[in-house]
Amino acid sequence: MNDPTEKPLVVLPTYNEKENISNIVPDILEVDSRLHILIVDDNSPDGTGEIAERMASENPRIHVLHGEKKAGLGTAYLRGFRWALERDYTCMFEMDADYSHKPAYIADFLDAVRDADLIIGSRYITGVNVINWPMLRLLLSYYANVYTRWVTGMPIKDATGGFKCFRREVLQAIDFNQIKSDGYSFQIEMSFNAWCKGYRIKEIPIIFYEREVGVSKMSKKIVREAVWMVWRLRLKKILGMYK
Repeated sequence: MNDPTEKPLVVLPTYNEKENISNIVPDILEVDSRLHILIVDDNSPDGTGEIAERMASENPRIHVLHGEKKAGLGTAYLRGFRWALERDYTCMFEMDADYSHKPAYIADFLDAVRDADLIIGSRYITGVNVINWPMLRLLLSYYANVYTRWVTGMPIKDATGGFKCFRREVLQAIDFNQIKSDGYSFQIEMSFNAWCKGYRIKEIPIIFYEREVGVSKMSKKIVREAVWMVWRLRLKKILGMYK
């Protein structure tokens, strides 16, 4: 079996992240010399895309994809995954660009993915490990994951978490055209696909930090999407639509 850590790629969606992108990209690359980064920018009006292009021109481990408009988190990741699968990357990370996911944890993911197919950085596997969130948002997140486990049966503590590492073969097995969610429920849907197909999922503990600069992308629409999407996943599983 090929080493899944041979050529890892971090897919980094961005929208108005000019305050963070110049710092987090070198911090990620410093973790491991094998890492490459794909910045997927949704035509940020603050100039994030231009900063990304300049960085890519100076370092062959940095790559950039541009979108014509703000299309959503899920769309950005799927574009990044398609790009990666067309090349020889062996595992692909999902990661926020705002330092809520600390780059140092990437080393733990690379160790864990040797013995599992999908690694999830979990805020809730060892209690509640979230820093500087308002209590209402923390309760919403925690109980959204309880609700997701109850509806879907998926044995994951942090199904909405966005710090992940997929082996290449997991993404190859998922039909991206069937992924319908685009907000944070995208995380649930991708993990559910992997679980239904029998891939090994492992959660590792992380501490999640609220962003220090920039604006959160959370919205009521994203919450509503997740509430109803889990029932659609359960129905599709009952109907045998995940093979």
